[in-house]
Formats: sequence, C-alpha cells, structure tokens
Amino acid sequence: MNSLYLKLAKVKSSKKLRKFIQILRNIFGEENPGTINFDFEKKPSRLFIIQEIINKKKFRSYLEIGTFKNEVFSNIVCEKKIGVDPFSGGTHRMTSDEFFSKYENKFDCIFIDGLHHYDQVIKDINNSLKRINENGIILLHDCLPKNMDAQAIPRTVVEWNGDVWKALVNMRTKKNLDCYTCYADHGLGIILKRPNRNLLNLKVSNFKKLKYVDFYNDYKNLMNLIEYDQLKNLI
Repeated sequence: MNSLYLKLAKVKSSKKLRKFIQILRNIFGEENPGTINFDFEKKPSRLFIIQEIINKKKFRSYLEIGTFKNEVFSNIVCEKKIGVDPFSGGTHRMTSDEFFSKYENKFDCIFIDGLHHYDQVIKDINNSLKRINENGIILLHDCLPKNMDAQAIPRTVVEWNGDVWKALVNMRTKKNLDCYTCYADHGLGIILKRPNRNLLNLKVSNFKKLKYVDFYNDYKNLMNLIEYDQLKNLI
C-alpha cells in the first residue's frame, strides 16, 4: 500500500502531468487577466516580521502550521513553540486537523503555512481563532499570487501560492475580525480578534468560487493591503 502511494505521488507530481493540467486549464478554465508585478525583493521576510511581532508584543507561545523544511520554525525565538506538519519539520508529525482535535493548547501567535487550498486554510483559520489568546495574532502566508497559475488548484508551477487569498477575503467580511495583508514575502495575511476597522462589504455565497480576475482587478481593496511600517503601528 505504501509503495502504491509513493508511485501515485510521483505520477501526480510529474512535470508532464502538471504541464497537461496547465494546458487544459488554459483551454477550458477562466480567462487569464495577466500578471501583477509584485516585487518582494526589498520587502521584509515572513521570518523577520513574525519575530518582530513576537518581540514587540512579548509573546510567549507560537504555533506554526506547515513547517516543511523548518525555514521559519527553527529560527523563531519564543519561549514555547510547536510546529505541525504531516511530512517534515516541526515538533508534531500530523495534520493540522489532527492537532487541533487532539490538543487544546492556546497560543499568542499562530502562523498558517500548510496546505494552500481554500478549504483547508479556512479550517486552519477557524481552528486557530479558537486557540488564539486574547490580543494574539494569526498570520497567513502566500496571500498575494502574481498570476492565475500561481493560485490555481491543482498546482502546476514551481512558484505557487494556492488560493489562500480567498480565505483572507472571507475573513475581511467578518465584523469581529480585523484583517490586513502585509505587502511582503508573497503576502502575509494578518488576522486580529477585534472589531473590523475596514469591513469589506462583499456579498458572496461561496468564497471558494471567486475568480483570479476579481483579485487582479481589486486586490488592494480586497486584501486591505498595507506596508510593514503600517503593520507595526496597527499592532
């Protein structure tokens, strides 16, 4: 069974299959509006921003969902930290769903960087909202995809963000959550449990069905885009 799983995984991740899916998407999928020239080169990294938040707020506990190669997790300095990933890195080898169902820990800072599919991101956000301490902060990585392929499901390109952005847009319509996207490191979403200071009035029955053209045409408004200096003042 394990060998069959590995074979299927290899086929699924093959370049030929990804190219084939991309061709089908270009033919039958939504119209591609173009590329947004996001430039993150001179922007602060997610590691820098997270650590600055922890230091400034004197946070004592940190949870990271999706540790992968520990690029962020192993470099975060915090009194108590837990990293969750089903495959590598961190401290707990399990899915985020399993972690939240087994443990009731609460945290000052939660960084969500797991499966970049809308359905899973929404689960991770909702579970994190139950486990974040008062005045804590939830962060999401990969909220600013530069083109349609970078956010399309399934993944077909190397530089891929998934459709995390749709989950942040969903949260921006909640009156009890104050949400922003920091223009840094492929887009760092910020969720604060406090009254929404810039409520997004968007009537959508299913946020998963939002199109990339919606993002392309109005991403600054949809994502409540801010610079890092603005973020420092907000928190």
